[in-house]
Amino acid sequence: MINLMYLVLLAMLALNVSNDVLEGFDRVSDGLKKSTQNATKSNMGIYDTFDQQMKNNPAKVKQWYEKAQYVRGMSDSLYNLAEELKEAIVRKSDGKDADVNNIKNREDLEASTQVMLAPGTGRGKELLNAINSYRERIVKMVTDKDKREIIASNLTTEVPQKAKVLGKNWQEYAFENQPTAAAVTLLTKIQSDVRHAEGEVLHNLVSNIDVKDIRVNQLNAYVIPVSQTVVQGGRFSAQIIMAAVDTTRRPTIYIGGKPIQSDKGYYETVCSKTGDFTLNGFIEMLNGDGEKITRDFSQKYTVVAPSATVSADIMNVLYAGYDNPISVSVPGIPSNKLRVSMTGGSFEQKGDGKYNARPTTPGTEAVITVAAENEGRMQEMGKFTFRVRKLPDPTAYIAYAAEGGEEHFTGGSLSKQILMGTDGIGAAIDDGLLNIQFRVNSFEMLLFDAMGNAVPFQSNGAKFSDQQKAQMRGLARNKRLFIRDIHATGPDGIERTLNNPMEVIIK
Repeated sequence: MINLMYLVLLAMLALNVSNDVLEGFDRVSDGLKKSTQNATKSNMGIYDTFDQQMKNNPAKVKQWYEKAQYVRGMSDSLYNLAEELKEAIVRKSDGKDADVNNIKNREDLEASTQVMLAPGTGRGKELLNAINSYRERIVKMVTDKDKREIIASNLTTEVPQKAKVLGKNWQEYAFENQPTAAAVTLLTKIQSDVRHAEGEVLHNLVSNIDVKDIRVNQLNAYVIPVSQTVVQGGRFSAQIIMAAVDTTRRPTIYIGGKPIQSDKGYYETVCSKTGDFTLNGFIEMLNGDGEKITRDFSQKYTVVAPSATVSADIMNVLYAGYDNPISVSVPGIPSNKLRVSMTGGSFEQKGDGKYNARPTTPGTEAVITVAAENEGRMQEMGKFTFRVRKLPDPTAYIAYAAEGGEEHFTGGSLSKQILMGTDGIGAAIDDGLLNIQFRVNSFEMLLFDAMGNAVPFQSNGAKFSDQQKAQMRGLARNKRLFIRDIHATGPDGIERTLNNPMEVIIK
């Protein structure tokens, strides 16, 4: 409202600088002065808060205190410049004994022009630059968008379009041929806007400390253990805090009646026995008024003996020359903290808690050792012994496509059409636990001629030879053939001969 009245009065000056108009400027100026005084008083209260909190807790308050002093310095600089210009203009009007608060020649139209716009000595450009610099710096420190826009609008130095048409800059538009009362009121308005902007930033800065040293409606002590289950020989570690935590003012923590020696609230003790235990104590802290606050705490924890679980994902044996899948876990220990090794072969990690064990020699034993990183040191959690066996022999089959997917024929009746559509034979261990493919190196197909004589046909690979295919093509219904003497090599690199022949009856 005061700003609007000021603009109305400026418009009326264009018609006549009457005594009533000049009185109006005085009233506006008085209103601005009161607003400025109130803002200054509020701002000084915040500065006093910063001073007090800086004494109580400099580590926490220092960065906000320094920012507040920066705001204070640049605000006082612009405020004092405006005050200095007010005094210069009034002296130009009333002489060396002039009083800004009691202007005699309020209607003087020359004083502001000479002080602000005189060639070489005019200070209008100085004020313009100071306002622009202050506005750019202060709005960056205001977090609320709407408040930033208000501050920027109050401190704008943009020239209205009509003044631009006349070729006037801001200082000419603001001070040229203005009565002393109007020029002083404008400078008072700038001072009021400065204190308002200063206050907005100070309220934002003080909210970061807000005398928050335990100014909450409920306080509780908390124990935050690294783990509530501890392996025998390991350490029980816990962080003991009072909510809310203030990193610049640490509480004093007592356990067994004695303060712990940790500035960050960490407590640990060696756990030499197994069983259930309780950590008891109390915590002390000073609030912002220096009053001592005390809270008791209690935390249960369990100490267990070292243990680990190692399980073969297939069965309790390991097969030589084969990547046996193994699962390893230790209660309370993440898998990335485990170190697992094996004797008599290679051991490779494949994922989170998953490994491949590949022993080399059948008939021996493989020992898997599990260690865990605990409190910065490796601790053995257990040894696990497995018998090492040779992979069992696979079963030969003829693979063919069926409605539900690929089928494996291992003996019995088979249509001639399906038989002729296959390429050869395969071999695999597929007993519900193992699913291991073997490479077929050779096999023999045995037929019986019309005289009942057995006629063998050899294949030097897994596929039916052309001669074998020709013989199968000539088979009549209910005729039989046998696939025998199958030589296959498994993933262990051992070639074996399969003793059980595969009988095929043409249907």
